[in-house]
Amino acid sequence: MSAKTKILVANRGEIAIRIIRAIQELNHEAVAIYETPDQHSRHIRIANEAVWIGDGPRSDYLNIDKVIKAAKRAGATAIHPGYGFLAENPLLAKACDEAGIIFIGPSSEVIEKLGNKVTARRIMAEAGIPMVPGTQNLSAGEAGLEEAREFAEKYGYPLMLKATAGGGGRGIRRVNNDRELRDQYSVARQEALAAFNDDSVYLEKVVLTPKHVEVQIIADNQGKTVHLGTRDCSIQRRNQKLVEIAPAFHLSPELTEEICETAVKAAKAANYTNAGTVEFLLDSDNNYYFMEINTRLQVEHTVTEMIAGIDIVRTQIKVALGRELLFEQQDIFLRGHAIEMRINAEDPKNNFMPEGGKTISVYQSPGGYGVRLDGFCYQGLTIPEEYDSLLVKLTVFGWSWNETVDRLKRCLTNFVITGPKTTIPFYLNLVNDSDFRKGDFDTSYLDTHTHLFDYEDFTSEVNKLARLIAEIHHKGKNTYAA
Repeated sequence: MSAKTKILVANRGEIAIRIIRAIQELNHEAVAIYETPDQHSRHIRIANEAVWIGDGPRSDYLNIDKVIKAAKRAGATAIHPGYGFLAENPLLAKACDEAGIIFIGPSSEVIEKLGNKVTARRIMAEAGIPMVPGTQNLSAGEAGLEEAREFAEKYGYPLMLKATAGGGGRGIRRVNNDRELRDQYSVARQEALAAFNDDSVYLEKVVLTPKHVEVQIIADNQGKTVHLGTRDCSIQRRNQKLVEIAPAFHLSPELTEEICETAVKAAKAANYTNAGTVEFLLDSDNNYYFMEINTRLQVEHTVTEMIAGIDIVRTQIKVALGRELLFEQQDIFLRGHAIEMRINAEDPKNNFMPEGGKTISVYQSPGGYGVRLDGFCYQGLTIPEEYDSLLVKLTVFGWSWNETVDRLKRCLTNFVITGPKTTIPFYLNLVNDSDFRKGDFDTSYLDTHTHLFDYEDFTSEVNKLARLIAEIHHKGKNTYAA
């Protein structure tokens, strides 16, 4: 391997920018790919070079052959998948192996095993990892429905129907009684087939109002596995995370250590390498249960980097290129608190409906001590309708919880994004909420705090004022220049 490596980033938006920066800091060259709707995206501007892979939308980012061909055309010898798209597809990792390209992530075999939720549960059960009661893959047709009824009779409702190949909060349906189980069973299989090309589903007992706690792990190819502490991702909408916090709140040091050690044990049981996340549900009695291992970089990796002082993406790349981890578990010191909020172009009052197709007329971001921004938006950007609604991730650090929340509130207040509706007004309500201030939240938080959606929407008025100020400022600059 030469000192300078070309690495293709098989993704877009803010995560592509995040990875490109790490590649360039390591004195390697970053190759971006893009579809036609992304032809003005920032990630292709900051890369060393960019390869157009098709008109899309989305289909070309998901086309493994095109990604591999783009890497070969550019002379890239490694691929980083980011998150989303092909990041957890074992076929991309396998295609990289066959093409002699380094895949920056775990092996295709590990991705395949852990991507199948039933197989993953079996591996963890054999390793003695605590798990929520659940079934194997349910049979097709009436036989599967009968298996589901037998499980329900033994463990009781509510239950969760889950797609075996699911991820990202998709392919999940809660059932509360026999009628809902009967009605939702075939629907769940159809949804699983449409989303993952696999109609396999299984059942799990529901843990009522749990906390969603996860552990960041990193493992090199020489057998060393370490953890970087916990995160709390309980505040979610439609099973997708909105707010991420590190470390997980209100856990005793003893319980935190036990969960983290269990996560390392789970990673070793799966022969895991590179960066990954072991996810757990924690009930009101502090019993924790294995959910899954995400075989990729997480959106919320930023909060862990803030409290651990370790660049996870940089470490991923070095591990994939054959380097050993340069730190032991005892070298990792976690300090302070960090909170990440996803600033999305969405209307929270309208069931978080995306605001794609709208143009950002004014964009001003916060800054200062302990503030990190990971985004791709800029003034004048027309938000593509074809992709997700994430504009920028705001991550703040503080030495205490109260300091962190205060800083977060100040940053949200300092944001100016005009054009689309965003999640910022909703978040401002959230940081003022007494339960959030106390760190008292679980996965039912949004359902039990509907007052968070009660805010005045001044978007149109603010847009007009900000646009007028921008025009006056622009004209003033022109007059002064003349």
